[in-house]
Amino acid sequence: MTKTRNYQFLQTLIFLIILPAVLSIGVNYGTLGDNLPPPSQVAHFLKTRTNIDSVKIFDVNTTIIKAFANTNILVSVTVPNGDIPSLTDQRNARRWIDANIKPFYPATKIHYICVGTEVLHWGPQTLIDSLVPAMKVLKAALVEEGFNEIKISSPHSLGILLSSDPPSNASFRPGWDVGTLAPMLQFLNETKAGFMVNPYTYFGWSPANANFCLFKPNAGLFDKNTGITYTNQFDQLMDAVHVSMKKLGYPDVDIVVAETGWPSGGDPVNVHANPINAAAYIGGLIKKVSSGDGTPLMPGRKFETYIFALFNENLKGPSLDEKNFGLFRPDFTQVYNVGILHAPLAPSPSPMSNAANGPSSSADAPSSSAGPWDDAPFFNKTTPFTGSPGQAPPSASTTNGPSVNANVRNSSLGATATDAIFATRLVVFVILVMTLLV
Repeated sequence: MTKTRNYQFLQTLIFLIILPAVLSIGVNYGTLGDNLPPPSQVAHFLKTRTNIDSVKIFDVNTTIIKAFANTNILVSVTVPNGDIPSLTDQRNARRWIDANIKPFYPATKIHYICVGTEVLHWGPQTLIDSLVPAMKVLKAALVEEGFNEIKISSPHSLGILLSSDPPSNASFRPGWDVGTLAPMLQFLNETKAGFMVNPYTYFGWSPANANFCLFKPNAGLFDKNTGITYTNQFDQLMDAVHVSMKKLGYPDVDIVVAETGWPSGGDPVNVHANPINAAAYIGGLIKKVSSGDGTPLMPGRKFETYIFALFNENLKGPSLDEKNFGLFRPDFTQVYNVGILHAPLAPSPSPMSNAANGPSSSADAPSSSAGPWDDAPFFNKTTPFTGSPGQAPPSASTTNGPSVNANVRNSSLGATATDAIFATRLVVFVILVMTLLV
């Protein structure tokens, strides 16, 4: 009996030790390329070769949705911005669910329906006014079909913030705060869905705060109101979102990182768009969200996270930055290594051979003279709506941000951290096994 109990205990112990060490991450699967592999190959590759366990697509491409059937990979789909007003009608919403969800679910594990892409940022106001009503009507249509597990949300650019520096003073933009975001947060709170944001530290980069944007050692950004020193811009932006949500009365709604990334190449003068920085940022991001540490104002909070993007997409534009956000090239080779593949990992994130997609060092990297928001990888890039309530995105909050220590060598990120955690757990496991068998 004792041996049986010991064996059962060992089984449980193996599960608890090994499972948390497995890296899982989401990715945005864009399709603006004329050289991309077919969705069936993409789904097979992600399932068999990577740690990616969820994808977000920017439409309701039925070929892609079908390709992920029976893979256990979560799939989030997107309602195109132009379709939102029609979905405030119950009959239209039911038809939309019947056409785009019902034929594929649950064989394909549809996770979220994203209603639009950065609707507040791009407008127009008539579209903004339809956003929350469409979300509510679509959710009702899902419930009517018995699809209670599918969640509804809508991704936002951080143009929704009036400011983010310091995080303690952050707030949503007047007009959007009570007009759209408060009722949206109420809906998300009631339905247990996440508030989706797209925090890109790439667009807040400057030579003075490079390390702060890249999860590298730096002097930090001090928030005198809380006494917190922020050591990376990701934490700063996430806490700014949290504070803004708290001011509307919804601090406990989960935050989903719907998009974040760093390009491995870009337009002339944009020296920060290169594979070394991309590896540093994505490696640091994976380490951050996999640790479960949360942020200074949200300790222990876990963030469902989707890297932008799966592939380099040669039809995106107008800047070269937008073409080079991919983790992989269309032939499935890595642009840089951050431990996404199941294959043996490098000792730290590092750029891979990138001759076809840009420079291999910041000294040779192309760059751009465009403004920080001009190169944002928005899916449907249009002229932003600039009417009330002042929707032009704020300037980068850390342009004159923290000083950096360029002489401090960056520690290993991502893959190395995961390996170290696993090795430590394995040693503990071996010791416990030996103790039980004595």
